[in-house]
Amino acid sequence: MSAWQRSDGSTGIFAGGGPEGRPPGEFSRTLRDEGGQHAAEVTTAGAAWLASAAAYPRSALSLWQSRPGAPVVLPCGTVFDVVNVPSIFGRRLLDTLWSEGPGSGPVAGHRGRMLLFTAPGTAQRLPSLLEWEEWGEAVPPMLCHGVGDAVTVPSPTSRVPRPGARWLVAPDTRHPWLPGPEVVLWACVRAARSTCSPSVRLSIFPRADQDAKVYDVSRRR
Repeated sequence: MSAWQRSDGSTGIFAGGGPEGRPPGEFSRTLRDEGGQHAAEVTTAGAAWLASAAAYPRSALSLWQSRPGAPVVLPCGTVFDVVNVPSIFGRRLLDTLWSEGPGSGPVAGHRGRMLLFTAPGTAQRLPSLLEWEEWGEAVPPMLCHGVGDAVTVPSPTSRVPRPGARWLVAPDTRHPWLPGPEVVLWACVRAARSTCSPSVRLSIFPRADQDAKVYDVSRRR
């Protein structure tokens, strides 16, 4: 199970991938049980998934065990990409994904931003898809982190979140489902439309050139 905290304070539950066995020891006891209801804590399987993004996964796990509160910097582009949005819009985006769409992968909050973990390749493809939309001011600029980038995420083992850093949807499986660029684009459109006035036009097509000539091809032979 995955859980997330909605912007209204309620908790949503999504049936994701099944739990995996976890090794005994102090490290596993610092992580929540798969059956728990805490959205902000990581399972052992989820920590293993995060560590798989590091150059040396076992060393990363050992570091997290010995220093639970240490900052975690992970590279993007292989195991996951990250879409980085302001928290207010990110909350609407996350609510849309869970209430109307397929849910989300892991999501973290960090220093007033929301980090949405997405499928590898999303950072390269999403910006070009966003350019086709006429957002106006409905959607703030997004930062897409992919190959060559790294992100700071909340500690997967610390029970006390660092100021400004916490898991909103914690990793809880070794192979989490991650949304791709099309899913993120769809959620952006839905989230933007939910807050725009009827006079604001959101389209997946670029605005027509007012000076362009229009030809009637219906009679073409």
